[in-house]
Amino acid sequence: MKKSLFVILSFSIITCFSFAYEKEAFKDVDFVAFEQNTFVIGENCQTYTAQRTVSPFLLNKYETTYNLWYKIRKQAEKIGYHFENPGQEGSLGRRGKVPSSKVMAQPVTMISWYDAVIWCNAYSEINNLTPCYTYKGQVLKDSSDTARLDLCEFDIKADGYRLPTEAEWELAARYSNDKILRADNPSGNSYWNFENADATRTVGTSGTPFREDAPPQPSSGESNSAGLYDMSGNVLEFCWDWFADYSKQPEEEQPTGPSIGTQRVSRGGSWSPYTLFIYAGDRYYFNPSEYYNYLGFRIAKSK
Repeated sequence: MKKSLFVILSFSIITCFSFAYEKEAFKDVDFVAFEQNTFVIGENCQTYTAQRTVSPFLLNKYETTYNLWYKIRKQAEKIGYHFENPGQEGSLGRRGKVPSSKVMAQPVTMISWYDAVIWCNAYSEINNLTPCYTYKGQVLKDSSDTARLDLCEFDIKADGYRLPTEAEWELAARYSNDKILRADNPSGNSYWNFENADATRTVGTSGTPFREDAPPQPSSGESNSAGLYDMSGNVLEFCWDWFADYSKQPEEEQPTGPSIGTQRVSRGGSWSPYTLFIYAGDRYYFNPSEYYNYLGFRIAKSK
C-alpha cells in the first residue's frame, strides 16, 4: 500500500456525520453528477501513473450508511440473496442488529468486497434497475460464491448501483471547481494550519486540525469541492478494480482496471492507524474476502 502521508488520523468513526447533520438535511443517498473528464491518475503521488478518461457518472455524497445497508439486506434476503457478513454500525456497532436511532447513519463496516458487490446487485433489483455484476448471464446473489464473483462480468453501462472504479473515485476526490487538483493532498483540503507545532494534530475531511489528545472528534462536517463527504478519512472505501500498476487505457473503453488479480483496491484512508494515508491518490489493497471495522464503501451509478 502507498505510504506518502505522515499525518496520524485519529478522529473516531463513532461520531462520524454528527456535524454534517447539523448543516443539511441528511439523506442515505444523494448523488453528485460528474461529466466526462480526462486526468492523470496517481499524478504527484504514485510511482506509476497513466492518463484516464472517465465517462459521466454519479457518486453518492456519503459512505453507505448502516441504516441503508440493513434495510436493503433484509429485503434482499427475502428474494434469494445471501450475505456472509451482516455488517455493523461504524467501528463499535452491533453486528447484524436493527439500526439504532443514535448511530444508524454511521457507515456500514465489517463487510467484505464480495458482500458490497452483492448488496449493490440487490439494491438495483429492488429498485427495478439492471444489476451490474453477473456471471455467464446470471445475476450474482451470494457473497460466499467467491469463485464466480472473482470472474464476474462488470457491465459499467448498466443503470444499476455499483462500486466506483478506481479512476472514478480519484477523479471525484480531486475534483474542484472544474479543475482536477493534485493527487498528493487530502480530498477537500483547502489549508494546513499547524500553529503551535509542538502539539500533535490530526486532520479532518477538509483539513481542519484536531488535537490528538482531545476526546474523539467528529469529521470536519464539510464536503470537498464536489460536495462529497469523507473522501479522505473516516472509513476506507472499496473500489471495483483489481490492484496492479497503472497501465495505458485501451482506446474507447472505460477504465475498469485489470481483468484478473488477487487483491481489490480501496481508497480514502480511515481513522485506523493501519490505513492512515489519506491523500486523494493513495492506494490500498485487500483480499476481497477481508472485512474490518474501518472498511466500507459508497455507491456509484452510470449516467
